[in-house]
Amino acid sequence: MDALISFLVLSFLPRLVVPDVPTSASYRAIVEIVSGKSRIFTGEHLHLRCIIPDVYKASWDYLWFRGSVQLPWSGEVLQLWNANIKESGKYSCQGKRETQVGSIKTQRSLPEEIHVDGGFVILQTPQHPILVGDVLDFECRLRGKAPVQKTILYRDGVEVMVQSGSSLYFHLANVTLADEGMYSCRVSWDLSRRTHSVISAATPVNILEVLTQPVLEIDAEGIELEVTKINLICHLQYNARAPAPPVNYYFYKNNNLLGPATSLNQIKVRQAPGWYSCRAKVQRLDIIRWSEPKRFGKVTGLHLMPPDPHHRNQMSSSPSKSPPHISLAPATQPAIPKPFAATPSFNQHTEGSEQSSMHSELPVPTSLPPPDQFPGQTKAPKP
Repeated sequence: MDALISFLVLSFLPRLVVPDVPTSASYRAIVEIVSGKSRIFTGEHLHLRCIIPDVYKASWDYLWFRGSVQLPWSGEVLQLWNANIKESGKYSCQGKRETQVGSIKTQRSLPEEIHVDGGFVILQTPQHPILVGDVLDFECRLRGKAPVQKTILYRDGVEVMVQSGSSLYFHLANVTLADEGMYSCRVSWDLSRRTHSVISAATPVNILEVLTQPVLEIDAEGIELEVTKINLICHLQYNARAPAPPVNYYFYKNNNLLGPATSLNQIKVRQAPGWYSCRAKVQRLDIIRWSEPKRFGKVTGLHLMPPDPHHRNQMSSSPSKSPPHISLAPATQPAIPKPFAATPSFNQHTEGSEQSSMHSELPVPTSLPPPDQFPGQTKAPKP
């Protein structure tokens, strides 16, 4: 009997399924700069911290990387002492801990890029994302001390601002997408009857729209059972800082509103040929953006010229994009979408009248003369 029981147990064991042991956590580590800046001079110090967003506050070991190379450092804080140019790179970290079922690692953090500069001046830019309408602050940081007399800020090699005196700070108010580019600065001073002038390496500055222009997707294949329906999906990127006010979405067919505002970026409507578009609105920020009209099915009428993209307001005081509207012919005539012309401002009617009048104006480009050169110095970087 005992032998029979043993045989049955042994024959059943292979059927037992051993569950997979997780080897990675679902959350991602985070790298933050504790002291110093992302751009430092050779010989300076920098501290980076690895944060593990573990709600259980477990004990973790830390893995550090520069690029794809693991560094011989296991502490929570990575210290760069007397930094040299070779220590420039993209730093990331990862948490690791031992459990009874094996090692578990977090997802590796997004990289933090560190620049170690061997020159005499660095242009410090904001480390947080810059949005349309923000104030852009620069610091033209000089190695050592000098009796500074003149500082110049460049964008793509073109002089943007000039200031006399010892101040090394610049402020650009109410920035737009046109303010993106590669920025550098030049510092000049007189010493021992000679003029000294140094220029920084170029630093990229990216500016984000608070609300990007929506892109309408018409999904007729995602609805398997309801063949008479289509999904309208309004895709966009919303970059407002927390706490971000809500976005409301409106959907249109041939310029006719298909329903009330919704906080969801998609709706299901009856399948029918026509020109569809969507509108996104952030009431508290006074921002409205339209998608380009998109055709679905066979639309009768004359040949449609593709609408050109136009600018319209992101905020009440900054340039943005306006929707190419479509105007409908009388019921007895075919519908022919027509793009609107760009104008300088945006006038919004009441919500009861969904077809607001749009105005926008393209800014007039300006060209500044190249900066004056200082004796014995190279030219400013060309755009």
